[in-house]
Parts: sequence; structure tokens; C-alpha cells
Amino acid sequence: MNDIDLVHTFECGQCFRWNEEGTAADGSPVYVGVAGGYAAEAEIVPHDGTADLVLNVTGGDEKFWAEYFDLGTDYSEIKRSLIEKDDRISDAAEYGGGIRILNQDMFEMLISFIVSQNNNIPRIKKCIEAICERYGTSLGEFRGRERFAFPEAEELAKATEQELADMRLGYRNKYIVASTAKFMAEGAPGNYEEILSYPGVGPKVANCILLFGLHRTDAFPVDVWVKHIMNDMYGFDKSDIRGMQKFAEEKFGEYAGYAQQYLFYYYRDRKM
Repeated sequence: MNDIDLVHTFECGQCFRWNEEGTAADGSPVYVGVAGGYAAEAEIVPHDGTADLVLNVTGGDEKFWAEYFDLGTDYSEIKRSLIEKDDRISDAAEYGGGIRILNQDMFEMLISFIVSQNNNIPRIKKCIEAICERYGTSLGEFRGRERFAFPEAEELAKATEQELADMRLGYRNKYIVASTAKFMAEGAPGNYEEILSYPGVGPKVANCILLFGLHRTDAFPVDVWVKHIMNDMYGFDKSDIRGMQKFAEEKFGEYAGYAQQYLFYYYRDRKM
């Protein structure tokens, strides 16, 4: 299997429950995480000039994990198409060429990206883990410690603002409580406008949820890094978010989300 790299996939800002917890025989990282109520250990093993994704899991069949890692999508073709549309993206597509956009749970993405606002990755992960430990189902011990599923909406609905504040979630506590209640009352949002109607969700977070929770690959989240990228590469004023969105829609179309991930990872990882 080509076009998959665990560092690229797990360190590109799309997920918060996978962590490097070991090293394989060839020196490559081994990641442990939780998805869909299952704990898993993932590594890439070289095989006949390519690479195999090897998983040790507590549950979930081959179909579940293949869908989760988006293994049925031809990322070589996506990169080829993006470069054909704009060859300026070629370096980024090569540098982060192992990124795969995961198929993640909608409710988990809603709450996770509310938590992510004005926050850094290590703290986001700690906050989400605290929520899982308090309200999620225990999956038992896996690879040396107890793991927890992300709570269902029914479980998180039991949380109070004070309990969440005690987890150092700050002002986000009221948004988590209100958004969970809205999700319980209305069901999962199905488009950008519905996502944007959730308490505490602005355009950037809505596009993240759209891309990572609904796998709408035409979504183009614009954060501080993307503003910098669009200014540096295409000359946009950093305040012209609407112009950036329109440009991405017209230039990259259904592959705008992939373009965003390649560019974001390329700039942030290299601290450009």
C-alpha cells in the first residue's frame, strides 16, 4: 500500500486521540489510539517495495478499519489532480503525501473541535482524554493502560458546566453542554449551515467538522496557518477569508480539503 504515513496522518491536525507510544523494529513510530469504541495499535511495515498498515485492535472488522483509514480512496490520483490544477502545491503534496483523511465520528468531531478553539494540540488532547475518562466507556487495559471510548451524546449530556470547567475546559464548557443538548434534540448536523448553528461553532470550526466529521472533502478550513499560507503562496490579504474560500472552491473543487491538509502540514511542520 502506498500513500499512507502514520506521522503525516495523525500529526496533521485532524485527530486528537492517537499518540506515538513506541517504535517498530525499523525505527518507525508505532501509534496507539481509540476510534469507533475500539482501541488500536498501528504501524507501517515495509513489504515488497511498498508498505502495509498493520493493526492490533480490540474490535472492529476489516471493513470498519479500512473505511476509517480511507483505504478505498486513490490518493495518488488526488495528488496528481491537485498538481495538475496548480503545480505550486507539488512540494506540499510530496512532503505530506502520506496523509489520509480519516472517517471519524461526527459527534466526536463536533465536541473535539469546540475544545480545539484557541488551544494547542497537547492541551486539546489532555482535555479530550479527561472527557473520555469521565464520561466514556472503559475499553479495559490496552498496551499498558486503561483506554476509554469517546462518550456518546447520551453520556456526555450528563456533564455539568462546572464538571467540565474543573477539567480546565474554560469558556468552552458551556458550548459543550449546549451543543450536546442540541445534538440530542436534533440529531447529527448534515451540512455546513447546520453545523454553524451549534453554540460555540464559527466558520473555521464548522469547516473542520465538515471535513473531518462528514468527510466533505470540498471543505477548506481557514485558521491562522492557512491565512499565512494563502498570503504567502497566493498573495491574499490575511483578512480576506471569503476570498480564500472562493479561490479554493474554484481552484481545487472537491479536493479542496486535501489541498488544505497538504499545505497546512507542509507549512506547520517546517515552521515556514
